[in-house]
Amino acid sequence: MKNPAHWRISSLENVAEIQTGLSKSASRQGEFVTLPYLRVANVQDGHFDLTEIKEIEVPKAAVDRFRVRDGDVLLTEGGDFDKLGRGAVWRGQIKDCVHQNHIFVVRPDTKKLDVRFFAYQTQGPRGRAYFQSCSKQSTNLASINSSQLKQFPTALPRLPEQRKIADILTTWDEALTQLDALIEAQERRKKALMQRLLTGRRRLKGFSKPWKRFRFSELLEAQDRYVEFDDDHTYSLMSIRRRSGGVFFREALQGGDIKTKVMKRVHTGDFLISRMQVVHGALGMVRPECDGIYASDSYDVLIAKNEKVLHMPFLDWMSRMRSFWHLTYISSHGVHIEKMTFKLSDFMHEKINLPDDLEEQRQITAILDTADQQLTLLRTQRTALDQQKRGLMQRLLTGKLRVKP
Repeated sequence: MKNPAHWRISSLENVAEIQTGLSKSASRQGEFVTLPYLRVANVQDGHFDLTEIKEIEVPKAAVDRFRVRDGDVLLTEGGDFDKLGRGAVWRGQIKDCVHQNHIFVVRPDTKKLDVRFFAYQTQGPRGRAYFQSCSKQSTNLASINSSQLKQFPTALPRLPEQRKIADILTTWDEALTQLDALIEAQERRKKALMQRLLTGRRRLKGFSKPWKRFRFSELLEAQDRYVEFDDDHTYSLMSIRRRSGGVFFREALQGGDIKTKVMKRVHTGDFLISRMQVVHGALGMVRPECDGIYASDSYDVLIAKNEKVLHMPFLDWMSRMRSFWHLTYISSHGVHIEKMTFKLSDFMHEKINLPDDLEEQRQITAILDTADQQLTLLRTQRTALDQQKRGLMQRLLTGKLRVKP
């Protein structure tokens, strides 16, 4: 790890105070006060998640010892690899707040080190590389101790240059925050549209006929499409991993490496339900990019019985509603929620409300597809902006790109 050109490097302990936190299990004596305290879950990469703040009893005499102050940089000790050394600058969001022992507080000497500049160093490539190089690691876990943090090689350009670099990167963070707000607003809008349009609470102009109640057996029929596998052939396999309408992951495997030889070929518009993971929402419609690939026999493959009655993309949107998940849940059997097995024959007896007019199904689908596309576009923009910011961080924090204060 090369040092930034023309910049002085110092161990962190020479330019900042490092404060360890309060242990929940430590024995305490004396008079206590109850205070809010920050946990690892509250400290994210570059920001704080303060939606859930817990409280802890602290001896009155020790409150100042563990208090978090405005301008402190909070860093996590570790846990999962993505939690190692992550953190942000505290701005006094909660009054009289303390921190647990799995969070370090770094209190820079502001005459030598700008707090934002230091926080960006920990978030940048050099900071991540340092934490990973000295951390204690085990399977999927890593941690650093206070001694290692004290030796953090802190870059120290002149203070005005530190502030200028921090100002530039803060501007990018503000743009990312604005995009996050737009994404959150669009997510709320999409959920509200789904709730109104997919329940018939909001009707589209030109449609007034009451929705009709159908059994799934009237709408869908199962498809087998079993195939024989050749050990010497390469196959693209798919699976459904989460509840947002079905997210498909493809993997190319040699036939000889596939453990289960009973497979089905799936096509665009097929609706799949996992018999093993249905409680977790493993269901959804096959997208065009997955046409013609293979799914395990643990999936039931369904198609529309009559395309004049059911628009399959509309059913795909319906499958993202909690009411739909409930129907798959009550069609599952087992002694433990994690091990329940979906039974298609029971599901086919359940009922669902649909617009009796196929055109209404199509128009609702088009509205929700547009909302989803707008959300995808915003997320793509955020990813691109974040990558640009990280590239800029790499250049600014290594001195490759110099700025004039």
